[in-house]
Amino acid sequence: MTHSEFTGKTAFHKEELLAYANGTLLDPGSPEMGRLPSPPLLMFDRIVEIEHDAARGRIVAEQDIALDAWYFWCHFRNDPVQPGCLGVDAIWQLIGFYLMLRGVHGCGRALGCKEVEFAGQIRPHNRLVRYEIAIKRVSHFREAGSAIATGDGAVFVDGEAIYTVRDARVGAFIGIQYPDYPQHSPNSLGGITREALKQ
Repeated sequence: MTHSEFTGKTAFHKEELLAYANGTLLDPGSPEMGRLPSPPLLMFDRIVEIEHDAARGRIVAEQDIALDAWYFWCHFRNDPVQPGCLGVDAIWQLIGFYLMLRGVHGCGRALGCKEVEFAGQIRPHNRLVRYEIAIKRVSHFREAGSAIATGDGAVFVDGEAIYTVRDARVGAFIGIQYPDYPQHSPNSLGGITREALKQ
């Protein structure tokens, strides 16, 4: 897939998302961009809607619930529930992916959110989780080689709203990728992402 085909898509199926996570979706020579997490941390199976409206937008994804999902075996014994933090992470994943769809380069990193509320739970016999994110703004900081997207997210299970996340932020930064893991190299240590502090 060419970079222009990628940025023009309005939906992605699972095979495309897995290829993107593995770095094999785009043609060789396409700009280097961030990645989605690979399974089991990839938190959705398809993206069903993508809209752009200047600095705003919308992205909607779905996750099929599996009875034997890894987190049900450990969270908690005799009381299985999908961790709420994974729903928040799914919103960050989707906002980061939205940045890439806007042609932003660099590695995506979650930068936080202002408010999270949980009003329900996801159990093994639920069927479908839906993530709806309204992108409120995309800001480019060309001198720093970075961009940030901010959005509000809602999580639904089988049609019921159970989580809300306000002002979730994800940044994309040039020069922080660590492709030679597990070797010790300049980007093999964590710490403050200095580019994020310039915003």
